[in-house]
Amino acid sequence: MDDAAEHERDTAGEADVFKALADPTRRKILDELAERDGQTLFEICSRLAMKHRLGSSRQAISQHLEVLTGAGLVTSRREGRYKFHHIDTRPLERLTDRWRNRETKET
Repeated sequence: MDDAAEHERDTAGEADVFKALADPTRRKILDELAERDGQTLFEICSRLAMKHRLGSSRQAISQHLEVLTGAGLVTSRREGRYKFHHIDTRPLERLTDRWRNRETKET
């Protein structure tokens, strides 16, 4: 893959991360997963309703989880009939590393 194509792919991935983080509901979902990783959709919805008084439907939260998954910020695993969601901070680390690495190269 040439440098231009790789840069375009990286930029698209970064845009997905920023888009995912732009929504306050998605940030609350990430907060909940950071506090207690490996939750089902029902658990996430319950915690959002109780702690944040967020009355979003399960379908809406499911769509938010899809956006977060598309950005690489959430992963899921099935166990029987349950699907557990986990936070993945690697996309955020790649973003911050980009700026941190630039800073160390200049010094």
